[in-house]
Amino acid sequence: MRQIPPELVERYEREGWWTRDTLGDLLARGLKATPDTEFRIHSAVRPWEGTFADVEHVARRLAAGLHRRGVGAGDVIAFQLPNWMEAAAVFWASSFLGAAVVPIVHFYGPKELGYILREARPKVFVGAERFGHMEFQPDLCADVPIVGVVGRDFDDLLDDAPFEGVQPADPAGPALLAFTSGTTSDPKGVIHSHRSLGCETRQLAARYPADRGKQLTGAPVGHFIGMVNAFLIPVLDGSPINLIDVWDPARAIELMESDELVVGGGATYFITSLIDHPNWDPERHRQYMKYVGLGGSTVPATVTRRLADLGMIVFRAYGSTEHPSITSSLVTDPEDKRLYTDGNAAPGVEIRLTDDGEILSRGPDLCAGYTNPELTAKAFDADGWYHTGDIGILDADGFLTITDRKADFIIRGGENISALEVEEVLLGMPGIAEAAVVAVPDERLGEHAAAVLRLRPGHTLPTLDEVRAQFKAAGLAKQKWPEELHEVDDFPRTASGKIQKFVVRRDIATVR
Repeated sequence: MRQIPPELVERYEREGWWTRDTLGDLLARGLKATPDTEFRIHSAVRPWEGTFADVEHVARRLAAGLHRRGVGAGDVIAFQLPNWMEAAAVFWASSFLGAAVVPIVHFYGPKELGYILREARPKVFVGAERFGHMEFQPDLCADVPIVGVVGRDFDDLLDDAPFEGVQPADPAGPALLAFTSGTTSDPKGVIHSHRSLGCETRQLAARYPADRGKQLTGAPVGHFIGMVNAFLIPVLDGSPINLIDVWDPARAIELMESDELVVGGGATYFITSLIDHPNWDPERHRQYMKYVGLGGSTVPATVTRRLADLGMIVFRAYGSTEHPSITSSLVTDPEDKRLYTDGNAAPGVEIRLTDDGEILSRGPDLCAGYTNPELTAKAFDADGWYHTGDIGILDADGFLTITDRKADFIIRGGENISALEVEEVLLGMPGIAEAAVVAVPDERLGEHAAAVLRLRPGHTLPTLDEVRAQFKAAGLAKQKWPEELHEVDDFPRTASGKIQKFVVRRDIATVR
């Protein structure tokens, strides 16, 4: 974990951004305040309906069972589950115990899951017996002392009597290890403390419109922002929790009509998949999308303009797993700021630009570092600034617009994809001499991966089916597979021979 300058610690505590509360304290108070609030899982395979109190009872029985098995404050609990009730139970139980939780995106393949379990070294792992393409693989969990599988033996971890109270824990200690792909081939483990995650939750809850309605969460709860929106913010403000475990626009539209559920934003894909669906009727369904907050992936101006023309109040936000809320617009900001910039600095957050335009940020919701000390040393400086790897410009009013990316990854539907990881798999194919993977615009997903290949003499460009077979054999999640292929005789290069990816991206744009 990084060393936070003492003057920042003093300021964040003085200004109230950091408190002595742990996540367990926040959850216990919120759940006690509104125990009868609705909690529903909309699923074809594991539907569930109950209240906050019902889920808390399961969570406290799980906490009791784990505590009896020696799990407590400072331990690590990992789960890889879809948007199911049991995911909330594991997260809440971990918080009551003062343990650090590791949410893992449910579509991560064996390569990613194996790496995360080795890096995080959890004392507990909870997975699903099967869901879609995911199937429990016991060999990956051989070194985890306590394992539970939803659909098989998860209930064996529950004690009859629920756990009472909240285990004391250091608010500055780890509360969450969030693994996200980035410029490295393996996922990066981002450490958030109780105070940084508590601050982020309060910040987001305060900036959401009060009349936003009953939200439907489709983002995976194994992803940082999906988990915060599903399991923390609703408890803080006593609003119903409605989760869907497979994003299906037709089903989301049905739930708008039958349950008056609202889709309030997220990655661009969630919104464009709705308004492009044949069942979408602007006159009937616009009332369930009054506000649309976009972030987590590239936000094309054509999309924000289109949504605004449909009568929606659109606003954008910019952040990352490391620093979740760097900038954001408010729904009351002028329309041009909301549609065409990524907002201004969130409360308590500072931003500045380096001479080459790189965005540096710091604030009370900034993470405590990475599980890899070398990555921590590289990304954070002695003054507490996080070097984002993104390039931007600030206008006269302090509103930020992202213009380019130094960091080498693709953001597809809100998920980070390491270009290096994809390139390594491509280079395992016999005919490929060099590979450059870059982000290209995608109207549904924000971005997707395009592979630009230089071939060995005598070889032809592989087909997409051949590339997919290679990635399936490598065990990578489908979201990381290239979605278009291009061939070049050679790449644009720097004087030292490095591929100039910004030129590659530009060249692709001219031929697409």
